[in-house]
Amino acid sequence: MLFLIAFCCIAFCTAPATEEEAGQAAEDSNSHETGGTDSPPSVTYNPAGPKPVRLIFIHHSTGENWLTDDNGDLGKALMQAGYYVSDTNYGWGPAWGPENVPVGDMTDIGQWWVWFRSPGSAAIMDRVYREDGQLSYYTRFSTSPGGENEVIMFKSCFPNSAFQGSVNDPVPSIDTNPLKAESAYSEYHTVANAKGIYLDLLEYFKTRPDKLFIIVTAPPLSDGKYATNARAFNEWMVNDYLDGYSEKNVFVYDFYNVMTTNAGSSSANDAGKEIGNHHRMSNGALQHTVGSGIMGTKNTAAYASGWDDDHPTSAGSRKATAEFVPVVNHVYTQWKAGK
Repeated sequence: MLFLIAFCCIAFCTAPATEEEAGQAAEDSNSHETGGTDSPPSVTYNPAGPKPVRLIFIHHSTGENWLTDDNGDLGKALMQAGYYVSDTNYGWGPAWGPENVPVGDMTDIGQWWVWFRSPGSAAIMDRVYREDGQLSYYTRFSTSPGGENEVIMFKSCFPNSAFQGSVNDPVPSIDTNPLKAESAYSEYHTVANAKGIYLDLLEYFKTRPDKLFIIVTAPPLSDGKYATNARAFNEWMVNDYLDGYSEKNVFVYDFYNVMTTNAGSSSANDAGKEIGNHHRMSNGALQHTVGSGIMGTKNTAAYASGWDDDHPTSAGSRKATAEFVPVVNHVYTQWKAGK
């Protein structure tokens, strides 16, 4: 259901913030501005100034929590950094398959093939580029700056971290990849098949150099059964996936890694700490750190909401916000500069 955004007259002159400003925006979002209405507050930008950058986030529940005011605060922090944020969620978009499932219900790794490479992808992505609706509760600008979404951000949820198979299995061609259009609960949800899906997506991404695609890795599970595979897959995504890709319009943000260390409990995060696992800006450069302590590398969920609930807590989501917003601003600036 589309939230109707309440308008309040707060002047906001925007452009993508500097990395320092973006980091401050993420910190400021923790002030937990609240209102007394059922709709999130909104602000307006100065129409005489630079237009906000249009960004859309394709997600489910973990992404919704991350966006939401007074939870992860990502939507508000992105707005403060100069982005007009829209999102998709369950129930969104064109129908897919014989059961006419809304494509918004399909965000597992194998199902990204449906969005970007299937016979229906042209219609789906046309909707994505034009979409300016809001399906989660977060503060954003009251009016769209117009044009299409430039930044396309998408994330699968934590069941996708249950990678079966071996990290050394050969990657199949897309024609023979049985994970196409399948969910994370499929027997075909393996490390090799998931790699094959993402490699094939590059064929679409290279046709749209005018768009910036940000792949957000799936959060970890508490259960360690597949944790080693999950770590290996996400290390491949960050370090090897784009080898040989000539365009500059794809970036992988390691949400998985960020969610694997905390500051002592799931309600205390380690944003800004020297130790721990991070994906952030440091001294003007991207920093992806995977620590290895006396107990080895931490590969399981550090922010699980409960013994049977791997949705990250608000502390975990806010760590991701504090680290991600400066990163996306840096990546966007580099992309626009052709770097």
